[in-house]
Amino acid sequence: MPNDPIVNEIRWVRHAYAQAFDNNLHAICEDLKRQERESNREVWAPLLKNTGHSENRVSLIAFGSQE
Repeated sequence: MPNDPIVNEIRWVRHAYAQAFDNNLHAICEDLKRQERESNREVWAPLLKNTGHSENRVSLIAFGSQE
């Protein structure tokens, strides 16, 4: 696979970001949630549809899906 400088930069940034949180996924997610709150921007959330299998199970309504 050829070296792509853009992909390499994205990987480097991702690696540095993960290292900043000692590769702790919980801490990374909390930081991303904090950034969302502080941005005061609308965050897209998928619509949920009850599958009828149980009250706790839902499926995502994919863009363009048939209901």
